[in-house]
Amino acid sequence: MSLRTYTGPAPAAPAAPVANAVGWLLVVATIALQIVFPLVDKDQRATLAAFTVVVFFLASVTHASAYHRWRGFFLVALVVPAIGWVAERIGSTTGVPFGEYEYTDVLGPLWGGVPVVVPLAWAMMGYPAYVAASTLVTRARWMVPVLTAWSLMAWDFFLDPMMVKLGAWRWTTTSPDLPGIPDIPMTNFAGWFGVGLVIGVVLLAIPARRASPAQPATLYLWVYASSVLASAVFFDRSGSAVVGGIAMGLVALPFAWRLWVDRG
Repeated sequence: MSLRTYTGPAPAAPAAPVANAVGWLLVVATIALQIVFPLVDKDQRATLAAFTVVVFFLASVTHASAYHRWRGFFLVALVVPAIGWVAERIGSTTGVPFGEYEYTDVLGPLWGGVPVVVPLAWAMMGYPAYVAASTLVTRARWMVPVLTAWSLMAWDFFLDPMMVKLGAWRWTTTSPDLPGIPDIPMTNFAGWFGVGLVIGVVLLAIPARRASPAQPATLYLWVYASSVLASAVFFDRSGSAVVGGIAMGLVALPFAWRLWVDRG
């Protein structure tokens, strides 16, 4: 008979009840706002989208802070948005790494030519994507940033067509584009993967497997399922539904299965 000693990370202390409750309140509010989005008048959707980003961002920051204290807050609330802002500022002025585009003021106030909510969007989804990747990867930690980047890129297969339709930004160069997702240059998705990779590397400082993934997992899987449904049914973007559904599903479906298997 042999004895094995567990040498992995010790479980983190549970989040404080108040922080946990606030986190779930923000998760529910985010989902409710996204459900309402396709039902409101088109001229109200941009404002609602910006407000939803703020609520989603607060949900991610609350979970990261509740389980990872100052480190989680610092990285998710400050560092990742800073990375997003720098990438968008460089991208909108030089065309690198996304391609040539320009922002409008549809999403609200701009700072340095970038809507204030856009850097928050990188963090709001970057954190759940990192949690999903960390849950799936148990050995080769270098794969965590790769899966994080893939999730963010795949999410943009849904996001970018919607934001362009809302008039949040305009592409100057739209080709070559991705089959099924016209008028969005392929360089954009390569840029998303590159920036997502940087975000994933930075977030490696957070031991996400030590925290309960319930809240970010709910948000991540909701975004996946609702994006496929909305693209196919409400917005007549079958290309996004298929391409995004397959691409993001490569992470979302194994993630859902892992959570189901580990639920006990």
